[in-house]
Amino acid sequence: MPAPRRHFVAGLAALAVLPLAPGLLRPAPAAARAVLPDFADLAEQVLPSVVNIAVLSEQTTTQIPPELRGSPFERYFRERRGAQQVQGAGSGFIIDPAGYIVTNNHVVGNAVRVVVSLQNGTELTARVVGTDELTDLALLRVEPRSPLPAVAWGVSGALRVGNWVLAAGNPFSLGGTVTSGIVSARGREIGAGPFDDFIQTDAAINPGNSGGPLFNVAGEVIGINTAIYSPSGASAGIGFATPSDLARGVIDQLRRDGRVERGWLGVAVEDMGEEAVPGGRNRGVQVRSVERGSPAARAGLRQGDVVTALNGERIETSRALIRGVAGTPPGQTVRVTLTREGRSRELAVQVGRRPSNPG
Repeated sequence: MPAPRRHFVAGLAALAVLPLAPGLLRPAPAAARAVLPDFADLAEQVLPSVVNIAVLSEQTTTQIPPELRGSPFERYFRERRGAQQVQGAGSGFIIDPAGYIVTNNHVVGNAVRVVVSLQNGTELTARVVGTDELTDLALLRVEPRSPLPAVAWGVSGALRVGNWVLAAGNPFSLGGTVTSGIVSARGREIGAGPFDDFIQTDAAINPGNSGGPLFNVAGEVIGINTAIYSPSGASAGIGFATPSDLARGVIDQLRRDGRVERGWLGVAVEDMGEEAVPGGRNRGVQVRSVERGSPAARAGLRQGDVVTALNGERIETSRALIRGVAGTPPGQTVRVTLTREGRSRELAVQVGRRPSNPG
């Protein structure tokens, strides 16, 4: 049996519709109906703020994506897109009535043209304000004739495993689709990058859902649907969303500056193995190397130092240190607590600007 694959979910794919067996249509017992939530009011409230995104290139001949050839959507695709070629499709959501829209970076990529479709059928050309590859986020701007319905950010840190959530978006280019589920896990690392901190959910997320919002029951965005883990490429009940607590700061920077600047020390670090620490628990991260001329080198960090805290906050994993430094504005000074040759000491390090391809 092949191992499951991780997929980013911006693409298009063919859709098979299977009838339900008659035995599955019996009404649920009254007790079960009383426990399950009704998402109708929530869906009605939030759907006007969810958009479909098409990445287009101008061509004189329509080309059908291989996934749609021979499917019921081939004719729809030809009629709707005419002389434009859809290179990708995804979802997004409006965060400001003036026309600011959040989506995934991998949805827009290096787009030549981006078209946003509102729930009422209105199509607007969007400008890419900025993108951030490390968190896979992007901010778009459209110029509407009247204010657009917007949704508010929620606090993803308040989520608990088992909380109900609602995903909305444009799966398989169907548009205006909602699915429900629960928070299956928090803080998932899936190998997407140094800032992995995903919300895992069993709400159905499929190709085309990328960039769409994950709502809590109050109608607040607590995640941006980004990837699925599946053997087939379609939903297998394991989807991942970027938490709003991470996304909001990135989006604010993109809106203000058009880019994201992150702090950088210039060290390579690794987690301390359990066997290296009495009691089997990590007690910091070890500096494997220090880049010459970097902020760390100027402050006096050395190979073999064990960093135990950043600004007084305990550090137990290299990922935590990277995130802590990255979230510090370049030019700001941080206190690094470390152990060297069995002795604890503290160094003041002026954080540098993270290069595009840090060593």
